[in-house]
Amino acid sequence: MKSDIEIAQEAKMRPIIEIARTLGVPEDEIIPYGKYKAKIPLKLIDENKVKNNKLILVTAITPTPAGEGKTTTSIGLTQAMNQIGKKTTVVLREPSLGPVFGIKGGAAGGGYSQVLPMEEINLHFTGDIAAVEKAHNLLAALIDNNLQSKSRNLGIDPRTIRWKRVMDMNERALRKIVIGLGGTTEGIPRESGFDITAASEVMAILCLSKDINDLKEKLGNIYIGDTWEGKPVFARDLKAQGAMAALLKDAIMPNLVQTIEGNPAIIHGGPFANIAQGTNSIVATKMALTFSDYVVTEAGFASDLGAEKFFNIKSQIAGLFPNATVLVATVKALKYHGGAKLADLSIPNPAAVEKGLENLDKHIENLSFFNLKPTVAINRFHTDSDEELQVIKKHCQQLGVDVSVIEVWEKGGKGALELAEIVAKKADSCKTCFKPLYDFDWKVEQKIETIATKMYGAAGVEYSLKARQTLQKIYELGFDKFPICMAKTQKSLSDDPAKKGRPRDFIVNIREIEIAAGAGFIIPIAGTIMRMPGLPDIPSAELIDIDNNGNISGLF
Repeated sequence: MKSDIEIAQEAKMRPIIEIARTLGVPEDEIIPYGKYKAKIPLKLIDENKVKNNKLILVTAITPTPAGEGKTTTSIGLTQAMNQIGKKTTVVLREPSLGPVFGIKGGAAGGGYSQVLPMEEINLHFTGDIAAVEKAHNLLAALIDNNLQSKSRNLGIDPRTIRWKRVMDMNERALRKIVIGLGGTTEGIPRESGFDITAASEVMAILCLSKDINDLKEKLGNIYIGDTWEGKPVFARDLKAQGAMAALLKDAIMPNLVQTIEGNPAIIHGGPFANIAQGTNSIVATKMALTFSDYVVTEAGFASDLGAEKFFNIKSQIAGLFPNATVLVATVKALKYHGGAKLADLSIPNPAAVEKGLENLDKHIENLSFFNLKPTVAINRFHTDSDEELQVIKKHCQQLGVDVSVIEVWEKGGKGALELAEIVAKKADSCKTCFKPLYDFDWKVEQKIETIATKMYGAAGVEYSLKARQTLQKIYELGFDKFPICMAKTQKSLSDDPAKKGRPRDFIVNIREIEIAAGAGFIIPIAGTIMRMPGLPDIPSAELIDIDNNGNISGLF
């Protein structure tokens, strides 16, 4: 059996100008980045077409170490919809180098449902994440420079500075650091740290901005700390927004690439869903909706994280109305949630599958809160038995939920033709069925509790003293009308990664809250989730290599 990278390297790619022509983008408008990648200018977005075309979200059950294949499903579904005559584009997030070199080894789909050029997408791509990193760290440098300044000092209290630095790599040793050591010419000593670039508020802003002017305004609204007198200080007080936006002038434009079957694919933005909003950019989605009758997109991790934020944050801010949802599940994942050990997931065990169905049920329920009835896509592996598959299909049929077994890794679009027919029909029949979970005008605590009790199934929410102090600050600053961007483990519906299946009667513990005034949301941090991940014991980086001819290996 060939690996993902072997399949990708054997594929014959079409020049990007041909992909642009297929999509309907004028050749003289795209900005090529080599032969197989291009930027698309924002001026081509047509809001009237955006409103008339169909948006399909792919989400999943709670992730497991076995992998569910959400991105692979999104790409395979797109290819299948094109095969049945539905003009469809897939819109995805850009992979972060942290997970690529950490645990994933690649995040561009798999098998015969990939986006190409696979190696470039997984590595530096068009440099968007690097631009976000530079813009973020420019603001950090300006903050510390102002602390040192005698003539233009804003009087910022160093103890209140919330702005850390970022890098696009998993590096736990940089979570908490001390900077400014070495004497009076080296800066003001203070505690700080690093987040991963995907968790940067600049990344969130990039994905929520509609144009350069909107980008500049949001960057200027970044809340960085307080003066010694307790007055808030924003990035605009440092006159940072213009230079930051200049660094992002190309990064704000969506990237056009292709699937392995030559269908258009747009990849843009890379916020994680467990510590950020977990969806690609608004402009990428709207660009695809301008040029396609149907758009398939995915949100990170499961319905309790990426999908919740896609609906409550991105859709409300952008004025998007999703028309259909796909919920990805696997036999292996359900067995894992049903108590089977990781080493035994390839052994047929219908009883464990049945026990794990309660996790699937919760995610079906979660999507119903948005007035959307999902189609369950069972992503089939060669180790799945017919009896195990039948357990899932029968259960979904008893619930009145559409279900389809897909084989997109092995067969590409041909492996999801049934799913494509079901989803297209649902999207066509749903005009304005979507509704959000909460109203932005609700009290902050009510919004947090609604997410925790409905989406996670929690019994309630508890706040640390530090979190309560930040809540008070939020109300004082007038930020209480912002939506909520929960930071929580992706490994469980609860805030405890060890709780599998469908936990009940638990309390969500909010240990601290961050304010993302530029992005326009509040980030309650639940449990022990970190905004700078660490590398596993055996990082995927150990497997990645390049030969003298420039051929990369080890991405999978």
